[in-house]
Amino acid sequence: MASDDSVGEAAAVPRQPSRPGTFARAWAKAVSGTSYLPMTQAQLEALLQRLTERLAAALRAEPFDARVGHQVGAELVAAHIASAEGLGRTVEVIQLRLVRDLGLVADDVEDRMARLLSTVTTGYARALRDRTLDEQESIRRAAMMARAQAERALRDSESRFRHQATHDPLTDLPNRTLFTERLSAAIGEPARGADRVGVCFLDLDRFKVVNDSLGHQVGDELLVQVARRLRLALPEHLVARLGGDEFVVLVERTTRVDDVVQVAEAALAAVGEPVRVDGHELTVTASIGIVERPVAGTTPGELMRAADSTLHWAKAAGGARWSLFDPERHRTELARYALSAAIPAAIDRGEFFLDYQPLTSLRDGTVLGVEALVRWRHPELGILGPGRFISLAEETGLIVRLGGWVLAEACREAESWSGGPTPAPFVSVNLAVRQVHRPGLVQEVRALLARTGLPPERLQLEITESTMMSTAEEPVRALRVLADLGVRIAIDDFGTGYCNLAYLRDLPVTELKVAGEFVTGLRAPTVDPASRTDERILASLVSLAHALDLTVTAEGVETAGQADRLRAIGCDAGQGWYFGRPGPAEQLLGRAPALSTAAVGADGSAGG
Repeated sequence: MASDDSVGEAAAVPRQPSRPGTFARAWAKAVSGTSYLPMTQAQLEALLQRLTERLAAALRAEPFDARVGHQVGAELVAAHIASAEGLGRTVEVIQLRLVRDLGLVADDVEDRMARLLSTVTTGYARALRDRTLDEQESIRRAAMMARAQAERALRDSESRFRHQATHDPLTDLPNRTLFTERLSAAIGEPARGADRVGVCFLDLDRFKVVNDSLGHQVGDELLVQVARRLRLALPEHLVARLGGDEFVVLVERTTRVDDVVQVAEAALAAVGEPVRVDGHELTVTASIGIVERPVAGTTPGELMRAADSTLHWAKAAGGARWSLFDPERHRTELARYALSAAIPAAIDRGEFFLDYQPLTSLRDGTVLGVEALVRWRHPELGILGPGRFISLAEETGLIVRLGGWVLAEACREAESWSGGPTPAPFVSVNLAVRQVHRPGLVQEVRALLARTGLPPERLQLEITESTMMSTAEEPVRALRVLADLGVRIAIDDFGTGYCNLAYLRDLPVTELKVAGEFVTGLRAPTVDPASRTDERILASLVSLAHALDLTVTAEGVETAGQADRLRAIGCDAGQGWYFGRPGPAEQLLGRAPALSTAAVGADGSAGG
């Protein structure tokens, strides 16, 4: 009878040659498709071949150690054979084929197989549980990291929303929002000793030329360079970019205007240094508006409006300089603005009216024509002369509408002067530059003449000399059409502009109105050298005008002596207080000043 040792040894001897490869292929076929396996079929078979050999070795080993099953189960999970179906097929194939395919025999082989399968499933379950826990921990860590990253990204985004809400993205300077906050704090909550505050409002001169000629990329780089220079030149002050080429410097704790003037001069010096941008050497200048005042009684809006106005003063003075806020000038400009803003409504309400001043013949004293002069019956300021509002209307473009009203009203009233015992005078109306350059001027005048019934020869249009000397062809063409209709064309204030009589040869002009500056000198005695010079100038103008078949009217005639001397040099007509002050038409028509007895012959003709 054999010993226990010999019996145990016999149990480890297979009945036939081992075929682990056959079993591994069957195992691989059984688990294929039960879960995603990140390996090829050959790699799967190689893995299961190795596990098969470990299981076989465990079944043969003496003493039997079932813990190998734990390792096999864990390796199956590690190889991603980790589904319930995969485990079931593994148990099934091991139970049905392992012993048979490997030819294993032993008295307790069934018992060993059961224990081994138990450890395989246990190892499998533990590994799957551990993997699940690891995955959960990984997910938890990933979630924590994702949340941390999201929070960090949110903080970064909020921070960026704040280099975007309070800083200029191009220059990285504080923007309008941050500047306004600081200015409001400086005014609303001033620190001890900060009783005054100042600002320098800076704008680059002719920056548009850089953009238009060199491109916006060069313009942007120039702004970056200017911002850097301002920041370096004024490190103790808040420098902000408001937009475009506008910058502003906040000067806190000022004690006097000079504190802010020094800042402005430092800024001008910094900007004025040549700068090289994209291969171009650029020299730019700036204009600065300066405001410095006590914080009490002011607001950020008032301060910046004052600085803006002052900046425009510096621009209007030629640029490359600073200007200091002047309260009186500011009040005057505000009043002018209010007056200009009221013009359209004043036209609608009928607040404008016309006075007329006679243009009198120096030969016989008859009224040849009258000049229409617009007045404004302002409800608060009283009667305003054209000097108070014409320039405003020209600046704002309202002169087109106002001038159109004056032309229409003058034509309407002039037509009513017909039917008297003497020929009715013509009416002379000033046309602004904008009116002359309007495409519809001819149609407008034609329509007025047709509507009012005023003969064309009784309308005279006065044009400034500079307008007539324009190189634009369309205004001259329009005036030629009007002249062909019979409308008189006069040049007003002749002698104050180009004074080019030769140029007038080709223009549709019928009359020259000589500027009053030349007539003023005729007040002095004839022996006065300056007076004689003015007289000779006038005589030359009259002679040349007559050579061009033009009549001459002298403006600003205030004395009989001036009238006599003008008559002596051949001037055709005069206008001024001597012949009559502006007034309603009915008070002027038929009224003429008496000419000196030496100047008028017995037949009423002008004497020599």
